[in-house]
Amino acid sequence: MHLTVILRVLGVLLMLFSFASLPSAFVSLWYQDHTSEPFFVAFGLTFLAGLLSWFPVRKHKHELRTRDGFLIVVLFWLVLGFAASLPLYLAMDVISFTDAFFEAFSGLTTTGATVIVGLDDLPKSILFYRQQLQWLGGIGIVVLAVAVLPMLGVGGMQLYRAETPGPVKDSKLTPRITETAKALSLIYLWLTIICAVAYKVAGMSVFDAICHAFSTVAIGGYSTHDLSIGYFDSWLIESIAVFFMLLASANFSLHFFAWRKKSIKHYFVDAEFKFFLAVAVLISVIAFLTLAYTGRYEPLASLRHGVFESVSVLTTTGFGTESFSTWPLLLPILLFSSAVMGGCAGSTAGGMKVSRVLLIIKQGYREIKRLIHPQGVFPIKLGKKPVSDKVVQAVWGFFSVYTLVYIVIMMLLMASGLDFETSWSAAGASLNNLGPGLGTVADNYKYINDFSKWVLCLAMLLGRLEIFTLLVVLTPMFWRR
Repeated sequence: MHLTVILRVLGVLLMLFSFASLPSAFVSLWYQDHTSEPFFVAFGLTFLAGLLSWFPVRKHKHELRTRDGFLIVVLFWLVLGFAASLPLYLAMDVISFTDAFFEAFSGLTTTGATVIVGLDDLPKSILFYRQQLQWLGGIGIVVLAVAVLPMLGVGGMQLYRAETPGPVKDSKLTPRITETAKALSLIYLWLTIICAVAYKVAGMSVFDAICHAFSTVAIGGYSTHDLSIGYFDSWLIESIAVFFMLLASANFSLHFFAWRKKSIKHYFVDAEFKFFLAVAVLISVIAFLTLAYTGRYEPLASLRHGVFESVSVLTTTGFGTESFSTWPLLLPILLFSSAVMGGCAGSTAGGMKVSRVLLIIKQGYREIKRLIHPQGVFPIKLGKKPVSDKVVQAVWGFFSVYTLVYIVIMMLLMASGLDFETSWSAAGASLNNLGPGLGTVADNYKYINDFSKWVLCLAMLLGRLEIFTLLVVLTPMFWRR
């Protein structure tokens, strides 16, 4: 393991990330909210820390090994999480370091769980910084999911690339990883710009349009208002949000080939994306019918709120027009459980990923057919290409570890004094990078204890790194020579 090279990479990352504080400082100067100084201080401290890490080892240029890659990916999130919390801690006198780290880490991992209340009264600079963290975290997630994690042999895209037909499944969309990252970044940027313009045309202010475009494309869910998207009370804005949430939950390699081939046919032949849309429609219909049947809203309002909340929770965005936790009958559990699946592999969405859930369903159906015809051979297919039993076993392995981690996190939260509903939903909301939960955490996470917040930060990291990336680093075997 080349620790000097790892330190050099992290030093460069810190120096680059330090510039993330400057836009918020300039926003503060523009709106004259007198909070620019903490952002400038955070910039200087973070840049200095990166420089001190990089300078002594700047000439060490060994080739990175797979083991180095695992450690860099994990440290990437942890180091940037601490750096990202610095501006919030310095700019907000009433916030503790635990809350500052929780808020920043939730933003970077695009979880969207917040400990801050009174958003409408916060300075514009702090609001912008929160949204920007989600946007930066989103592009980091896309690059890691599509270009980096498959090279390490982990992540949903690794299975997706290996076993799904068509030209869109390769671990590198272009010959060099730098070109891949550049292509993905451009697509991500253009989606954000188009989304912001659409929000502005629909009636948002320029500031709100930019901020909500950041969190929509990143599938983050942070808002500049306590009422989230519901603040605007506009069906047009909600429709734009639904469209871009679905788009951002698709595999970004589909966007890449739609851009390169000037065609959208890849979306309609991709088995994962088609299944994802089918689930979104099904849950939306159930939500609409339940709300209309119980008389919670008028029929048109039932359709509007049912579709928006279903898509928002399924994609693990976490925007809200209404509090789904108070909805009748099965809806709170149904919607929350849908986030376990989340979006497609190679997207900014959280959850287990659609490709894994689809393979688990197909494997279960195959076992039923084997009971009826013990001697039969029933290959599992995604699209028209068979999936090897090795891949199916890997998916079941992931599901087993995911379930075990979920239970452990929930038990830790219950041991800290949280009730069952809050513990179960907070564990799932963090592990699936959803944000809002049920019970005490239905609206925010401000009132839970500090121990629980650190446990949930660990859950956010596990979910964002698709569990195995972090667990590999925690095993003794990883550190043996």
